[in-house]
Amino acid sequence: MSKLAGFQHLMDYWSETMQDDCYLIAAEGWRAETYRIIEKNKKGKEKDKGWTCDLVPKGLIVTRYFAIERKVIDKLAAELEIVTGRMTELEEEHGGEEGAFSELDKVNNANITARLREIKGDKEATDEAADLNEWLKLNAHEIDLRKRLKDVETALDAKVYAQYPKLTEAEIQTLVVDDKWLAALRTAIHGELDRISQVFTQRVKELAERYEAAMPQQVCTVAELEAKVNRHLERMGFSWK
Repeated sequence: MSKLAGFQHLMDYWSETMQDDCYLIAAEGWRAETYRIIEKNKKGKEKDKGWTCDLVPKGLIVTRYFAIERKVIDKLAAELEIVTGRMTELEEEHGGEEGAFSELDKVNNANITARLREIKGDKEATDEAADLNEWLKLNAHEIDLRKRLKDVETALDAKVYAQYPKLTEAEIQTLVVDDKWLAALRTAIHGELDRISQVFTQRVKELAERYEAAMPQQVCTVAELEAKVNRHLERMGFSWK
């Protein structure tokens, strides 16, 4: 990577983030102040949208102090994605004219429950009932996971908020310089290196394809073409001997 490319990444990050951070530090010192996010709706009514911190974003606090809680959230989110995906797959698989969901105006808990009551005891609708019951079980699991995920996220948000007043100046400096600035620059530089690596790899591949024939083979090919040219020249009255 050229020095110019590295400097450009630094300047971009300075413009996007570091400049504002440095202004905050120069004006207020190494302080991580939180504040509420208040937005107005179309009617002019104010609504509290939570809280934030400009110098030290929430994510930095979570990563450094609450990694275990973050893993729990990630695990629940991954499980929720699987369950939601299975529900979507079930709807698509059995959503045709002969599918279990074909009689429903909309796929939801109420409509499926009503449909199950309609086909209760119908031996010809056994497969349909099985698919509908599977969807209901998945839906119940999805609702439970969403609630658990929301509860854990709310609890973590409260812990993170309570952590800010406890931060020392040295801890704030570490969070900003190491975890925020240097981490972002490392990510940008590694991305640039990956891009360059991909360019080089593609170029090497192109050269390998272009010069796929081995040198001895190329020499023989050149010799054969040279002999053909000489024969043509001799027939035209030119002699190279």
